Amino acid sequence: MTALDQTGYEQIRNWLSHRCGINFADNKQDLLRQRLARVTRRFEYNDLNGLARDLLNNPPQDVELAVMHAASTNHTYFFREPEVLDNFREMIIPLLADRTEMRVWSAAASTGDEAYTVAIMIAESLGLNALKRLKILGTDISEPVVQRAEMGVFPQRQFAHTDPMILRRYFEPTGMDQFHVRPELRHCCTFRRMNLKARPYPFIHPFQVVFCRNILYYFDREDQIGTLEAIYDATEPGGWLITSVTESIRDLGSRWEPVCAGIYRRPA
Repeated sequence: MTALDQTGYEQIRNWLSHRCGINFADNKQDLLRQRLARVTRRFEYNDLNGLARDLLNNPPQDVELAVMHAASTNHTYFFREPEVLDNFREMIIPLLADRTEMRVWSAAASTGDEAYTVAIMIAESLGLNALKRLKILGTDISEPVVQRAEMGVFPQRQFAHTDPMILRRYFEPTGMDQFHVRPELRHCCTFRRMNLKARPYPFIHPFQVVFCRNILYYFDREDQIGTLEAIYDATEPGGWLITSVTESIRDLGSRWEPVCAGIYRRPA
């Protein structure tokens, strides 16, 4: 840490909060500095003051996107938080079985692990033909991870919690301990860059299920409430919100009705 660029650091931290809703507490300064160091090296800034100056004054888009990507957390893997996924499988998938179109939004999709996990679970529960009726939208603020999600190629380490039979059934090995998602899964998943703070959301058709896991941590209370309300408006009556088991929204005064750990519902 250098005191000389502390002003720049604070300006970038405030920019991330206002622009993206991503908040870093004081005790996370070393973490954010480490991530921003990659940006300063890539674009040849001398320090964070120079980066902040550009960021606050009509920033080049590649610099702006690089800062967003550095600040966002993209550590993820397939079949994360099985307790929540078991509830999704047992409580929600059966209610989707007769829908002519199943619409699911993975609102903090990262590299696509969650979206493809959901597609696999629906295929396993309702059969491969169900994928023809399934539309999953995965969004993330980071363009590089959206591009990775679209590619659908994943390293072995992201399958640490995946049944080997599932891996063989839905992925093809590509060498170098990497696996490519099969076309039937890829075709029902679409990925786009999106800032959850840019509200209201531009959706024409409502979703039946929205996954918003492990992202509200990084928002302040105002943005948590605003995001939950915007997701509520983008979900059809009777639809579902799935959060992390460690994220409770009960004290935020939202319109979502709690069902069980990590599962909420919009009243029909």
